[in-house]
Formats: sequence, structure tokens, C-alpha cells
Amino acid sequence: MSESRRKIAARVQHGLWLIFFVQIAVGLFVDLPYSYWMSWLPALGAMAVGLVGSRSARRRIDKQPPAPVEVAPPVTGRWSALNSPADKVPSHGTHHLAQTYAIDIAAEPADGPSRPAPVWFWPVAHRNEAYPAFGASLHAVADATVVHAEDGQRDHLSRSSLLGVLYFWLIEGVCRMLGGSRRIVGNHVVLDLGGGTYALYAHVRRGSLEVRAGDRVVAGQVLGRCGNSGNSTQPHVHFQLMDGPDVDTARGVPFSWRGVGVPHGGEVFTVGADAAVPTSPGGA
Repeated sequence: MSESRRKIAARVQHGLWLIFFVQIAVGLFVDLPYSYWMSWLPALGAMAVGLVGSRSARRRIDKQPPAPVEVAPPVTGRWSALNSPADKVPSHGTHHLAQTYAIDIAAEPADGPSRPAPVWFWPVAHRNEAYPAFGASLHAVADATVVHAEDGQRDHLSRSSLLGVLYFWLIEGVCRMLGGSRRIVGNHVVLDLGGGTYALYAHVRRGSLEVRAGDRVVAGQVLGRCGNSGNSTQPHVHFQLMDGPDVDTARGVPFSWRGVGVPHGGEVFTVGADAAVPTSPGGA
């Protein structure tokens, strides 16, 4: 599927979901002029568009899997992998928003407080400061050019219980989906690494970015801080490589972190402060 067709498909899918949820809201106050089952057609259409795009991405991967791009790790210190492409592809269960090879990681300091464990009922949420990842520095994975940077969205409380997660997906998640991709990824920065490869850092802390679009950065340079904005249940780093700067139309690109590889889910790894070597995978 060409980039222009992917862009059209993304807009159609977003529009269909918007129509569906507007119907739901209107139906709470007035009777719709058609049957209840007809109101589900936009949702079914949105899911069909997503399924076609997912199958197209799967066929491309099966036909010719892209080679991993080696970059430096985006963090320093001791971390553990959560959702990882080392365990399954697509790692987040979808090719949407170029997440095919995305990874989530959480800080696991050896000599400090650990992150709160999930619970069933209470507390529903924790403050972000309870998580060691919150405020951790994010580093450029290569010499690059900043093509997008925004950090004006709030960092919401973590969702640390079953009730909190249900609220997150059924209320917050729906509202962010209607707000478009920028609301889903939250505060984020996109780097042009050269050679048609782009790096996305999502869920960045509000007001923490030290770079703006057009800036040149070198590998290891601090870009901002880990946060909990967008579709995020706890402070963590979401990192992915893409073949374009727009998450709505780009496709995921596999990565390998220099000195680390691709950690499996649950795997703990440590990155030294000097791990980022100033090189560019694409010659930017």
C-alpha cells in the first residue's frame, strides 16, 4: 500500500470511528432515525479498513522482512522490557501508528525504589513520581535532525489497578482515539536518522523537551524526559523506528540497540552513560 493510500485509509478510519462515537453520544439523548444495528456500520467499516492495512503490512513483512537498523539505546541505567518485538511481531498487537517493532521499557534501579506493582482494586492510581522511570533522561540514538517535537500535553496519573485500566481504555482511550494519533502517542519527538529511517519517542514528560523541530542533535544528547502522557498506563519509554516522519502513514522498521540487541519481555538490561556512540545509521 502506497503512502498516499495509507494516508487516505488513516483519515477514513478516523472519520468512521468519529461518526460511530458521535452516534453513541447523540443516542443517549434522542432516538436515532434508524435502527440500533445500523449505528454499528461505521465501527465495522473502521475495523475493516484497519484489517486491510494490517494484512498489507503482514504481507510485506512475510515477503521481505526489513533488516534491523542498529542504533544506540535511548536511555541509560537499569531497565526492563515490557512489550517487545523480540517476543512477537507486531509487538503491540497492531501495525497501526507504525508500532510493528515498537518496544516499551520501564526503569528498574538496583539500588532505589521499585515501581509499584499492579493491584486489583486499590489504589486505582499512583502519582507518577512513584515510578523510577518518570523524569529519566531520553537520549538521541544517533546523529539526527529533529523533525517534530511537542510536549504540551499533561502527564496523567498512572492506572495501577483493574478499575484504573478499565477507565483508561473505555473512557480515556476512546477520547484520545477521537483526538487523533498525537493524543495517543502523547508528547513526543521524532528524529530523522537519515537513509529513510526515523525514530519516535512517545509519552514524553510535559515541558521536558530540550529540542525543537529543525535542531541537529548528536548521539547521546539529552532530548527530554520520560513521562506519562497519551495512551500510557504508567511512566515508561515507548520507542520505535519508522520509514517516515508521520505515524499515521509510516511503517515500522526493526531496530537493534548497540550493546543490548533487542531485549525480550521481562528481560533486565543495563546501559552505561557512555553507550551512545556518535554515529548515524543512515549517514545523516
